[in-house]
Amino acid sequence: MPAQPSSGWGLYPTVATHAERAHYRGDLVRATQGPPTLAQGNCRSYGDACLYERVVSTLPLRHLLEFDSANGLLRTQAGCTLDKIIGFILPRGFFLPVTPGTKFPTIGGCIAADVHGKNHHLEGSIAAFVVDIDLVLADGGQITCSRTEHADLFWATLGGMGLTGLIYAATLRLKKITSAYMRTRTIKTQNFDELCHVFEQTQNQYTYSVSWIDCLATGRKLGRSLLMLGEHATAAEAPANEPFKRHLDGGPNVPFFLPTIALSRLSMQLFNTLYYHRQLSRQRDAIAHYNPYFYPLDFVQNWNRIYGRRGFLQYQFVVPFAGGRELMADILNRIAQRGTASFLAVLKTLGAQGEGLLSFPMPGYTLALDIPLHDRGIIPFLQEINREIVRVGGRIYLAKDAILDREDFAAMYPQLDTFRRVKRACDPKNHFRSVQSDRLGLT
Repeated sequence: MPAQPSSGWGLYPTVATHAERAHYRGDLVRATQGPPTLAQGNCRSYGDACLYERVVSTLPLRHLLEFDSANGLLRTQAGCTLDKIIGFILPRGFFLPVTPGTKFPTIGGCIAADVHGKNHHLEGSIAAFVVDIDLVLADGGQITCSRTEHADLFWATLGGMGLTGLIYAATLRLKKITSAYMRTRTIKTQNFDELCHVFEQTQNQYTYSVSWIDCLATGRKLGRSLLMLGEHATAAEAPANEPFKRHLDGGPNVPFFLPTIALSRLSMQLFNTLYYHRQLSRQRDAIAHYNPYFYPLDFVQNWNRIYGRRGFLQYQFVVPFAGGRELMADILNRIAQRGTASFLAVLKTLGAQGEGLLSFPMPGYTLALDIPLHDRGIIPFLQEINREIVRVGGRIYLAKDAILDREDFAAMYPQLDTFRRVKRACDPKNHFRSVQSDRLGLT
């Protein structure tokens, strides 16, 4: 079968890929034979972490295996998407303990990236809720790793970008809820300083927090934003007729790639201005369904086509609270002055250091930007910012990276050598590889 073009959600880069499909655990074992390979889920990471010349798709491994309602434990195959998991657990009074901003990644991909969400500042990344992981190793052997069994492999796999083995299944500890709704508070801030002040005031008051930033505002309006806080609503606060209402599938579709002119600075400024002023008052309280709160972009199918055929980078970094706030403001100013347009600019705070050897989170501010690639000088511009992030002790999120160089990567991840030792022990011939791992010298 000829190779087919494959890309992540950012549509950059594109790699000619030979894909196999794993329907059973034995298919994963067979994938350890032959050339190097990589497990591939639903390709919802943005850069080149999910890409290689040969991949084994885990999407057919989409079955829920065991559910312990008394203890809130779910055992699921790696190819099961968060969307499917929500559909099963929500009517039973549970929700995902951690979720990224889309419900379409696979649980295997979420473990490989050690994803975080709007609650990281209080509850950590998905690693805090993974009980165990079933892996197929490079020699075809099968192993279950956890905090107490093969712990070195467990912590290398969480955030290890799929390079330690092929995940067959995992057990996840769920969050107990009493409704499908969120009690939300949206606070309109006038600039970045005010945003940081409100973040600091509310960190211990709300489980969930995230802010949208107008990244094209300058001067006294630099970093103006809408800060969205949230808690799971009680049954009494939810609509009486459907307290556990599931999200609807479908929604509007972007049927083709938009032309570059649709992403001009003027069009972006207009969008950002309208979005910022959609809330007239400084504070607004509401009861909202979980779907628009956690997954606003999922409403539009194929929204990545908005950025055109060249695709886009989702550039996400974290900088520590100490010294990082000033750099974050400087980066926002440089982006605004350059006119680097982004519909999506999201700022969050992160809590404890990630437990995985290559986990992204650390205490600090994290900013994610969607940046179209029609700006020819944008990659060198961002690589220059990478060096500033290294200087203050920050790092880039590997699940969204496509441009980081080896030297900066090594400086950002202090446990890299430990990861390499574990990787060599379980995969001495470097069978599990990706375009990203080759670019960064990860193995």
